[in-house]
Amino acid sequence: MNFVKMHGLGNDFVVMEDLGYTTEKYSSLAKNICLRRWSVGSDGLVVIQESDHADVFMLMFNPDGSEAEMCGNALRCVAKYMHGKSGKRNFTVETRAGLKKAEIIAKDCIRVDMGHPEWESQLIPVQGENRTVLGEVVEVEGNNLNFTAVSMGNPHCVIFVEDIKKIPWQRWGSLLERHPFFPKGVNVEFVQIIEANLVKVKVWERGAGATLACGSGACAVAVAGIYSEKISSPVEVNLPGGTLRVSWSPGEKVLMEGPAEEVFQGTYQL
Repeated sequence: MNFVKMHGLGNDFVVMEDLGYTTEKYSSLAKNICLRRWSVGSDGLVVIQESDHADVFMLMFNPDGSEAEMCGNALRCVAKYMHGKSGKRNFTVETRAGLKKAEIIAKDCIRVDMGHPEWESQLIPVQGENRTVLGEVVEVEGNNLNFTAVSMGNPHCVIFVEDIKKIPWQRWGSLLERHPFFPKGVNVEFVQIIEANLVKVKVWERGAGATLACGSGACAVAVAGIYSEKISSPVEVNLPGGTLRVSWSPGEKVLMEGPAEEVFQGTYQL
């Protein structure tokens, strides 16, 4: 099996074209090929398939074998991969979360139209009822954490803190990922505001753990911050692997800009 290793700000992926496998077989492959030190190693497996509605269909599998509906960094990698094959600069990519648009705007920058954020898809069963979460509170290890739930096609829990260095964000992230508040699991972003247009973020991704960057997470952070008037658009989202630029106004689509890089090509023995 031929593959390409790519990354977006250190959020790395094994990218391959469709082998005609079932979802279950791709899930098993992801568990093996994403395993660091013992295999290729990555934060996810991206499978490029044909689409009847777009240039390509993107499947995304986490290292634990679970399938993700969306991945912003993987979208940029797919656009970069397709640009290398076709020379085109504009692409439509079908995902489990719908159609997304990507544009190569510079050698090291790709803009992705992430679509409209959603609030209503974040429903939490509380005493037998569902309620939309916007500025809710969740308890973790005796700490009441204020959070905003945002969907960018995949679920996010955004938590603003005074100083990321002073919280055990990885432990809290792992506990929140499968907290009863989030029956389908959730991606967790801890956010420290540096300036009105600059935030520092640490991410715990559902099915992957701590990663160097999360594109959809950066978008969720921008939406939550702008909506609550904590920050202003455009927002520079500083992640451990680098910075993404996110623009959004209420009622509009979210635009994300950032790099994608090919690291190497290889062959994996199935």
